[in-house]
Amino acid sequence: MQPTRPLSGSEPKPAGSDGAPWPGPDPTVAPVTIRTLQRAMRERKTFAALTCYDATTARWLERAGVPVLLVGDTAAEVILGHPNTLHAPMDFLVALTAAVRRGAPRALVMADMPFLSYQASDEEGVRNAGRFMTEGFADCVKLEVDASFAPLVARMSRAGIPVVAHIGSRPQHAKQAGGYSAAGKTATDAARIVADADAMLAAGATMLLVEATPVEVTEEIVSRSTVPVIGCGAGPACHGQVVVTHDLLGLTDRQPPFALPIVHLGKQIAEMAEAWKSKVRSGNLGEHPYALSDEQRAAFLAGIARREPRAGSQ
Repeated sequence: MQPTRPLSGSEPKPAGSDGAPWPGPDPTVAPVTIRTLQRAMRERKTFAALTCYDATTARWLERAGVPVLLVGDTAAEVILGHPNTLHAPMDFLVALTAAVRRGAPRALVMADMPFLSYQASDEEGVRNAGRFMTEGFADCVKLEVDASFAPLVARMSRAGIPVVAHIGSRPQHAKQAGGYSAAGKTATDAARIVADADAMLAAGATMLLVEATPVEVTEEIVSRSTVPVIGCGAGPACHGQVVVTHDLLGLTDRQPPFALPIVHLGKQIAEMAEAWKSKVRSGNLGEHPYALSDEQRAAFLAGIARREPRAGSQ
């Protein structure tokens, strides 16, 4: 599909492409919306999605033409340093979602609803989803669900909240299984996931996200779906694909097999830090960019009762 902000002769290119500064997205280019992804699905054009947690990274991902940015609860792991996704505070994710929106005003921003932000009651779930829309400026919200969540998804849909129903492997339920694992690896489990997809479609889900399922399960879901299906380790049949950006950057110590590093930024960061340490040790910081004029220097030294040493004096 087309980039979120296609470069043209009438729009300056990003800095680095030809040295010209990039003033921001062209307001004449339409932003990516749910309708954009629906059209991509109909035209059989796959689209990329990546996780994002800050405005700076969002700006570069939008410049690269990534149409969908997911502010995932994986922030608990890659930003806050927790061992799983259960520790992503609601207020924290709302703030990150708003930051990503500021950095990528033309991308479709998907907010991930964290653990216990919607499970306690449907009323609380709708209110919290609304916060992501009004305070976080999200385009849609993602929930980890099965068929039992159909009433909540229907209620959110009636309220005008676009819901991305996350089925298959659900990281927020990893404690029940003793850790992260694939889903749909038995005929019974595979059929249950397909039934979950059917229930979410009937409840009015705007999109589906399928994680860590066998190809056959995903293909069946895609064949039944009337909305875009995003895969996360679910095979190539999906309309879109999402992974954690930090995995592709080589910043994480372990990556899932479907998100191996494309670059090794972690090593480059370590090399940068070593180079900076060397500069500090040697005092080789380059020419200092700030200086007083001769007149202001004399006035400053007089004001603190000091005189400049004469030439040749000790």
